[in-house]
Amino acid sequence: HFKIKHLVISTVTGSFKKFEGTVDSEKDDFSDANIQFSAEAASIDTNNEQRDGHLKSADFFNAEKYPKITFVSTEVKKNGDEYLLKGNLTMLDVTKPVDLKLEYGGTTKDLYGQTKAGFEATGKINRQDFGLKWSAVTEAGGLALSDEVKLIMNIQVAKQP
Repeated sequence: HFKIKHLVISTVTGSFKKFEGTVDSEKDDFSDANIQFSAEAASIDTNNEQRDGHLKSADFFNAEKYPKITFVSTEVKKNGDEYLLKGNLTMLDVTKPVDLKLEYGGTTKDLYGQTKAGFEATGKINRQDFGLKWSAVTEAGGLALSDEVKLIMNIQVAKQP
C-alpha cells in the first residue's frame, strides 16, 4: 500500500493488485535475506477509476512504457525483531536506493503444515526522485499532491521445499 497527501487536507491510499516477490534466505532469522519484488504499474488501485486512469498515464507511472515497478535488496541489517532493509527501487526506469524498516512478525506452520514467515515493511520516498513530477496548484495556492509517499507492505512468505 501507499499513502500520499491530496490537496493538503486528506490522504489517498492505494495499492497494486498484481505483484510478486521472493525472499531467499539460508538463515532462520532472515539476516542474510535476498529480497526481490515487482508490481505491475497498470494494476494500481486507489478506489477511484478516474484517478487510477490518470496515475497509469504518462503524467505519472506511464504504465504502457514502464509496466513494472521493482525492488531488489542490497543489504539486511538485523536489530532484535526489527531490520533495516536497504535496496534499489526502480520506477519509470529511474533507480534509487531506498531504506525500509522491516518488522519480523515471526515464523509458524499453517494448517497445512507449510512454514510461513510474516513481515511488515514501512518507509517513505519522494516521488519526484523517481520522475513522478506531475503537480498542480489549487485555487488557494496549495499543492494538489505532496511529494512524500508513505509505503506500507504486509508480507507473508511460504518456505519452498
